[in-house]
Amino acid sequence: MGVEMNRKAVEWSLRTLRRAWEARFGTRARPRGLDRGMTTSEYAVGTIAACAFAAVLYKVVTSGAVLSALQSLIKDALDAKF
Repeated sequence: MGVEMNRKAVEWSLRTLRRAWEARFGTRARPRGLDRGMTTSEYAVGTIAACAFAAVLYKVVTSGAVLSALQSLIKDALDAKF
């Protein structure tokens, strides 16, 4: 009996939600038809941002200070006595 009551409550909620949606957006606009992803311009901006971040990261990693720190870290690790 409890499962049947939950099913009826869910069906009622869905009907109410569908009516509210249709009252707001009309019967033509369905949630299935909405754009659910990034558009081409958003992909372009995201790609440019990723490339800019990669360029900055490359510059930081190849800078003299970071290279010397990495070299000293590797040197210390190889010279470790067990």
